Amino acid sequence: MPVQRPFVLAFGDSLTAGYGLARDDAFPVRLQSLLRARQPDAVVQNAGVSGDTTTSGRARLPRLLSALRQRPDLAILELGANDFLQGLDPARTRQNLDAMLVTFADSGIPVLLAGMRAPPFLGAAAAPFNAIHPDLAARHGVPLYPFFLDGVVGRRELTLADGIHPNAAAIAEVARRILPHVERALSAAGARAAA
Repeated sequence: MPVQRPFVLAFGDSLTAGYGLARDDAFPVRLQSLLRARQPDAVVQNAGVSGDTTTSGRARLPRLLSALRQRPDLAILELGANDFLQGLDPARTRQNLDAMLVTFADSGIPVLLAGMRAPPFLGAAAAPFNAIHPDLAARHGVPLYPFFLDGVVGRRELTLADGIHPNAAAIAEVARRILPHVERALSAAGARAAA
């Protein structure tokens, strides 16, 4: 049973916030548009902050949740890219994401965990980062979207001039690919609420 009038919180970094993009091209807006094709009252709130690491995301999450007027039916947790770009300790990344998943669970908010993968050029150093999201999804029993940038990473035509951030076409593809996962997570949330 799908959630009626679903409210989705998109919590992440610049990939969620829409760095370098027009407001209407940001991931939450694109996802909301796709959801509304089936559920006209769907709302996706942009809670992305460019530059966020898992440490800064963990710090701001309780304040954000306490300020919401409505409890989300689903949160998409998309953080971790800036951690490996800045060379932060993967153990700290794991601790921070773990703590955020606990915070969401304590607030009664289901989560879809959006995975992130370190660039292949990091070689063996990528492995500790790449294990974090799958491990935590299994530990907390939350659905995992394996790689937020699936289908777009490494494609120059889908990147802004900085060579790092996805452009509008890339974000549209990200939203299209993650949509079925979001809809399944919302259906599972609705089934749990009805039980």
